[in-house]
Amino acid sequence: MSRRDRYRTDMPRQIDSIRFNETPEGIDLELRVAGPVPRALALFLDGLVRAGLYLVLIPLSALADTGVGLMLIGFFLLEWFYPVVFEVRAGATPGKRAMGLVVVHDDGTPVGLPASMIRNLLRVVDFLPVFYGVGLVSVLLDHDFRRLGDLAAGTLVLHAERRAPPRTIADTPPVQVPPGFALETQQAILSYAERGPRLSAARRVELAEVLTADGGIRGEAAVRRVEGWASWLARGRGLEAS
Repeated sequence: MSRRDRYRTDMPRQIDSIRFNETPEGIDLELRVAGPVPRALALFLDGLVRAGLYLVLIPLSALADTGVGLMLIGFFLLEWFYPVVFEVRAGATPGKRAMGLVVVHDDGTPVGLPASMIRNLLRVVDFLPVFYGVGLVSVLLDHDFRRLGDLAAGTLVLHAERRAPPRTIADTPPVQVPPGFALETQQAILSYAERGPRLSAARRVELAEVLTADGGIRGEAAVRRVEGWASWLARGRGLEAS
């Protein structure tokens, strides 16, 4: 397998939990899917919000039959339309927003009413047999961490895009990229340098070793080599299809 083909197939799977979607214009969108832990924490936070709203509605039961009816209607709306309203209007429920998550269509576009309705109506299936047992199994088995509701609705839960300060690599001594590096690999090198400050030291080493695998460079030496390549590319060299 050629270097170009190897990086086309391996790089997107090895650099974080990123899903690459190609637009009709030929642009690759990086969609960073959320795993089960942040989604579970978001669900817990939303549960607290809804519990508070339920407590607000309970005093209505003091108004005899009319009050009980209004309370039950409120419970119904909270249970089935609380997530739909927030997802359609803002892309995320309060719990998801607190965890930095957002719900989108699987092509990266904002979620619409039909998809949000489907994914939330199927929560009753994902909840089975108890505490989202079916949903958890689905999330763990699916490459994009989708529960059954997401699969049926064609939706993803992503980490919301956060604007980071621009990465400067001017002080890093440039190192010429070896000849034959594919365009995709050069883009991955620049992406690594831009995202480096947001990664742990161990993760930076792990990803750098992916890029320097052919040269057998490991550890911090791999990090310095990739940052040197990025500095060389940032100066306007490279980034040509080979």
